[in-house]
Amino acid sequence: MKNQLLLKNGRMLDTHTGEIFPADLIIQDGRVERIGKDLPVKGMETMDLAGKLMIPGLIDMHIHLREPGFEEKETIATGSRAAARGGYTTVACMPNTRPVIDTPDKVRQVWKINIAEGCGVRVLPIAAITRDSAGEVLTDMAGLKEAGAVAISDDGVGVQCPRMMKDAMRLAHEAGLPVVAHCEEEDLLVPGACVHDGSFARKHGLPGIPGESEAIHVGRDILLAEDTGVHYHVCHISAKSSVRLVREAKSRGQWVTAEVTPHHLLLCEEDIPGPDPLFKMNPPLRSAKDREALIEGLKDGTIDMIATDHAPHTANDKAKDIREAPFGIVGLETAFPLLYTHLVQTGELTLAQLVDRMSRIPAERFELPGGVLKEGGIADLTVIDLEEERPVEPERFASKGKNTPFAGWKAKGWPVVTLVEGKVVWEAASQV
Repeated sequence: MKNQLLLKNGRMLDTHTGEIFPADLIIQDGRVERIGKDLPVKGMETMDLAGKLMIPGLIDMHIHLREPGFEEKETIATGSRAAARGGYTTVACMPNTRPVIDTPDKVRQVWKINIAEGCGVRVLPIAAITRDSAGEVLTDMAGLKEAGAVAISDDGVGVQCPRMMKDAMRLAHEAGLPVVAHCEEEDLLVPGACVHDGSFARKHGLPGIPGESEAIHVGRDILLAEDTGVHYHVCHISAKSSVRLVREAKSRGQWVTAEVTPHHLLLCEEDIPGPDPLFKMNPPLRSAKDREALIEGLKDGTIDMIATDHAPHTANDKAKDIREAPFGIVGLETAFPLLYTHLVQTGELTLAQLVDRMSRIPAERFELPGGVLKEGGIADLTVIDLEEERPVEPERFASKGKNTPFAGWKAKGWPVVTLVEGKVVWEAASQV
């Protein structure tokens, strides 16, 4: 018997023209069988979308699921549920767990946990560049690729040795793995640096993290990547000078991509109300000019995609003094509505640009399934209620982490249904 589902009375977005048009969609055996208007029900299972928008499932290439080692902060299961609630169908998890995901067996274990838990969302492991992310011994790139790693990264720390990074890029290129780089030159950091080295740091007497600490590694790595031919991807880009370097590399046709977080697009140091650890992340919220450069870079294609850098922590950890509290905020469950409300509805981005940068483009750049809704394509899709408006309420999060600076912000455009390969993995009605 055919496994069919009809999504009736929905709407779809033409990302080329920006037009939103009425559409029904039939899913069969995990793929989109047909898209059209007024499709007959023919006795199949039907979901009436009542005019809500169908978009390709969202893809996040940078999240932290904390398992193994930090299960009090998050697990693969809880993080996957948070992803589904946020409209994500595919997420890539960083390796800075304990132990670090730095061997083929540990990569395979991530796959096993995801399957055993029946999480629904596609969880793709990113493996470490160096053993224990210590920057001293390279990992087995070919073995990591064979085990199912989709990229390599020492996210959380930058690879400090240029020779080590160049060797990693050469081996990664041979293995067909992108190098996903946390860019931070530690020689430019002072002990306890916790916010951007700017006006907020000076006002509150806090040690700062300069934008140059990021940009120096971006520039260095672009040169190394050019020589090795590897796909080089900049994590959570935050500085105006970094955007300039990526733009220049792309103008020469180099295989360089970059991501930006929702919080760096929506906030800058001027928005921090005081020394509040909920506003502490790495890279930090930078100046208004940096934020403007990030938005412009996203619009003109210098920055390819949006990634949340979802980083859950316990309430006790985030209650510490800002100098001692860990870096990071959560973002999976709020990214789309916050960006739709505060960038699309304000005219900074079009809806088509937002959807492309959260779905199609990450799928294309990392050669992943999904990213488009087309007949014959995989049925990864998210249903969005563009009219639903409500505040961000951390207590409602599926994530164990409630650490967000956006609590209380009103937002429209909330995901209400998430399907992975045609299977409903989350539906808002069932969560009430």
